Amino acid sequence: MADEIFEYAPAPESRAVVSLRSSYDLFIDGEFTPASGEERITTLNPADEEPLAEVAVASEADIDRAVRAARRAFEEVWGPMPGAERGKYLFRISRIIQERARELAVLETLDNGKPIKETRDVDIPLAAAHFFYHAGWADKLEHAGLGPAPRPLGVAAQVIPWNFPLLMLAWKIAPALATGNTVVLKPAETTPLTALLFAEICQEAGLPPGVVNIVTGAASTGRALVAHPGTDKVAFTGSTAVGREIARTVAGTDRRLTLELGGKGANIVYDDAAIDQAVEGVVTGIFFNQGHVCCAGSRLLVQESVAEEFLPRLRARIERLRVGDPLDKNTDVGAINSAAQLARIRDLAATGEQEGATAWSPACDLPERGYWFAPTVFTGVSQAHRVAREEIFGPVLSVLTFRTPEEAVLKANNTPYGLSAGVWTEKGSRMLWTANRLRAGVVWSNTFNKFDPASPFGGYKESGYGREGGRHGLEAYLDG
Repeated sequence: MADEIFEYAPAPESRAVVSLRSSYDLFIDGEFTPASGEERITTLNPADEEPLAEVAVASEADIDRAVRAARRAFEEVWGPMPGAERGKYLFRISRIIQERARELAVLETLDNGKPIKETRDVDIPLAAAHFFYHAGWADKLEHAGLGPAPRPLGVAAQVIPWNFPLLMLAWKIAPALATGNTVVLKPAETTPLTALLFAEICQEAGLPPGVVNIVTGAASTGRALVAHPGTDKVAFTGSTAVGREIARTVAGTDRRLTLELGGKGANIVYDDAAIDQAVEGVVTGIFFNQGHVCCAGSRLLVQESVAEEFLPRLRARIERLRVGDPLDKNTDVGAINSAAQLARIRDLAATGEQEGATAWSPACDLPERGYWFAPTVFTGVSQAHRVAREEIFGPVLSVLTFRTPEEAVLKANNTPYGLSAGVWTEKGSRMLWTANRLRAGVVWSNTFNKFDPASPFGGYKESGYGREGGRHGLEAYLDG
């Protein structure tokens, strides 16, 4: 009986709670309005490659319409509105997100491919929390330590990625609205649906027309939005390569810019760490959201004296991860978001083996349709390997070892990125010593991937600049 393995019965979440339209227009000036052109993008369910809906592609003319609507709303309504009144709208949006949480969670899972338990328990509650938190700041900006009379910048152009579609929307829109700015936001082309549902939430909340505008499309739409001279602030979350392009576009103008870019986070496990707790943290750090996390702990640095004990326990834990239908509440690892991202993960994983590292994956049956990649661990990795240097943005962990704390810090900082890190130790002095020497915007202590709206998030070096969340995140949207 002790050796018997109990299988989980399927526990699928119903899709009936979501009412998808076959086609979506742009959201400009408080209304859904057709794009000026005929081009449309079909968004797919990455778990089975079935089409979900078509969305319009915004042209430069559409971007101009959206920016003009945002400018008018800023000058006539939202900018002059007292902070307490703005806060009421944000509270209302937060409440509606909570009321429609199940609908949003299922839609996010369908469009993105991540497990329903993550959208249900992490993404949607955090999105609501960001609006709730920033609603409280709306009438207290003079007490934020950012000057005696901080003023909104004006119109914010915001471009968000596909890995946390609604949560990244909340990270961008909530502080912008709380500080009195208006918004033109472009969601990722592969995951636009929760942003368009959020447009309906803005209507339900009675948000004045033009305060939030959502324009869909691909890279050309994003470039047009970033380049539009009528915006006062650009906020981008995504790849470092695109971030560089945006920085070049904004350079030489008086527009503000914040960038939250890639990462290659180190998870440092010392010899005195609670092993089982650290194993759970490492698994969460790299396999949460299929590794589609900019701050993922994709490099494991484990002290040599415990490596032989730690790695077998890590493999045993990974073998218990359930890969499959994202709508099944038992699923731990869902689908890769797109065919293009799957191709990149496969290419970098193949390169790791070609360069001499050893790849290991648990035995798991991957679905025949959709975009899937099994959780993978590379051992025998050196700092010269591409899998240790480049952001894979998938469920791939590279394992390195170290002997001394100094070597751990040296290896952790040996990266062009500087977004996140984790440290596992029972000694408070060692934790603080290490954290003070890590060049990372976020350092987690005996945990990983924990977020709070009151805590600022951002990186150094090629991970971008500026902070989102907390009092520090307000600064990017205020002048004075």
